[in-house]
Amino acid sequence: MSLYNTVLLLGTNLGDKKNNLEVAKSLITQQVGEIVKVTNILENEADGFTSDELFLNQKLLVTTKLSPIQLLKVIKTIEKNMGRTYTQPRDGEKYVDRIIDIDILRYNNITFLSESLTVPHHQLVTRAFIKELYFN
Repeated sequence: MSLYNTVLLLGTNLGDKKNNLEVAKSLITQQVGEIVKVTNILENEADGFTSDELFLNQKLLVTTKLSPIQLLKVIKTIEKNMGRTYTQPRDGEKYVDRIIDIDILRYNNITFLSESLTVPHHQLVTRAFIKELYFN
């Protein structure tokens, strides 16, 4: 079975944020594949909504045997198991605070479009902080 390279973005702005990143990375290693590289952790303000809580973000390069849709299902399960809830954003806003968010930024340098997933991630070039996360 082939291995595919995927770049994931982790984000958290609730609870013990550093621990949230560590737990997510552990679960990704167990359920998705090997984490090959990680970036620095970046602290930044919420993007797309108003929050009093700063975010911690980190990118991961992961090798996986999962297809893009399988990967999406696994990371959504990880989010749910870590306590992520989906609540209605305030009027005029797109997002809400969250314990963990895992986005698929890239998958094996392909373009993938489905009803539930777009790769590369549609905000890859519009979120300035993503460009500030460099792999060590």
